[in-house]
Amino acid sequence: MFKTRARACGDAADFSTPQHAAAVRLQSAMGIEFLITSFVVVISPGPGALLTVAAGLSGGARAAAVTALGCTLGIVPHLLAAVTGLAALLHASATAFDALRYAGVAYLLYMGWATWRSPAALEVRADASARSTGGRIAEAMLVNLLNPKLSLFFLTFLPQFIAPGEAQPTQRMAQLSLVFMAMTLVVFLGYGVFAARFRDQVLQRPSVLVWLRRSFAAAFVALGGKLALMQR
Repeated sequence: MFKTRARACGDAADFSTPQHAAAVRLQSAMGIEFLITSFVVVISPGPGALLTVAAGLSGGARAAAVTALGCTLGIVPHLLAAVTGLAALLHASATAFDALRYAGVAYLLYMGWATWRSPAALEVRADASARSTGGRIAEAMLVNLLNPKLSLFFLTFLPQFIAPGEAQPTQRMAQLSLVFMAMTLVVFLGYGVFAARFRDQVLQRPSVLVWLRRSFAAAFVALGGKLALMQR
């Protein structure tokens, strides 16, 4: 019994070794740095944020929330690609990377053209009735799905916050990815709800709606051009 107690005490003492304490401090510091860096990345304007703001203006807070959820779900395929190694293929293969990149460019240009040509693309209704929930989620997921920058983000960014000698790196990467997704959802919800507060002003000024629709169209085209020029 005394040997058992001594062994237990020895095991407990292992957790207070300088090596263990240093590892805990390193992981804590990396966690804080990850949160700060992720927040900066998430709040940066991009196709998902733009789409969420447009949904908030056109359909209200609920439409913005649905779109924000779709943008967040659109991150899942990139996470799975990073975990399974597909992101590494995109990074190594110029053909695979360019194929996904140009598909994203084409879709953003299409959204810009559709938003410019069709008043219904950013139609503000007083009763907030608009497109189906499934349609909004699918559109938002597609915007993020066709963005190869997200795959490279998970491939090159997340591993920097996994401590050397991590016992379960895949599990740790999944945890960080879930935190990033939660942060994306919260920030995009903030964008969308903030935009939804201006619906009444837009309803009262049709000329503002026309200006907004053309501005969003130009922004989608600009983002498409930026994606086309992006290097691996």
